[in-house]
Amino acid sequence: MKEQFSRTEMLLGPEGLKRLEKSHVAVFGIGGVGGHAAEALVRSGVGTLTFVDHDRVSLSNLNRQIIALHSTLGMYKVDAMKQRALDINPQAEIEARRCFFLPENEEGFDFSRFDYVVDAVDNVTAKLLIIRRAREANVPVISAMGAGNKLRADLFQVARIEETSVCPLARVMRRELRRLGISGVKVVFSTEQPRLPEPERMQGRAPGSLAFVPAAAGLLLAGEVILDLAEARNDRKPAADSGT
Repeated sequence: MKEQFSRTEMLLGPEGLKRLEKSHVAVFGIGGVGGHAAEALVRSGVGTLTFVDHDRVSLSNLNRQIIALHSTLGMYKVDAMKQRALDINPQAEIEARRCFFLPENEEGFDFSRFDYVVDAVDNVTAKLLIIRRAREANVPVISAMGAGNKLRADLFQVARIEETSVCPLARVMRRELRRLGISGVKVVFSTEQPRLPEPERMQGRAPGSLAFVPAAAGLLLAGEVILDLAEARNDRKPAADSGT
């Protein structure tokens, strides 16, 4: 498989590529954001991945989700992502978990197995739980903030949760993480104002979404994970005073 990753190795070096091959990354949420993150991780040579999601591919996913094809309609998203990942890198080890990660099943997950955790779910309770469990296991985690109702892919950026602004989901996460005593979480967020007013989103209306916006967020998530793992960057582990 050396030729497959030769261009990646040119930038990350043989040691960086080896670190990726030996790494285990969990991606929670295989939707518009998480699917693109998962694919970038596979294409970059991450050796072991766990995908977690309970949704199936539907027609409304076709406009933005990388695993959504007419040939995959009705499949569990984690199964479609696993099939796609193994078609990209047959040597990868892929675990597909057909479930939502919530308090009632959290005991079935051993976070100490992971070298990095990607939170790409849209449920606040699940997001907080993923972050808390990752911190307790001393495993680095990166969390996606809101990608719906936005038009500007270029307005996403990487920051610590305390540095976020504008994004309604980030505002909720800042408050709830502060309540839990957790700080310094790395996130991807947008400074673009959502195109629909917040009350409409809170009434259960699904947000609008475009092909290129969640993709941009997912690629930023994956980029941080890849560089943190391959380059053994100092910010990979949470700071000592970041809370639990």
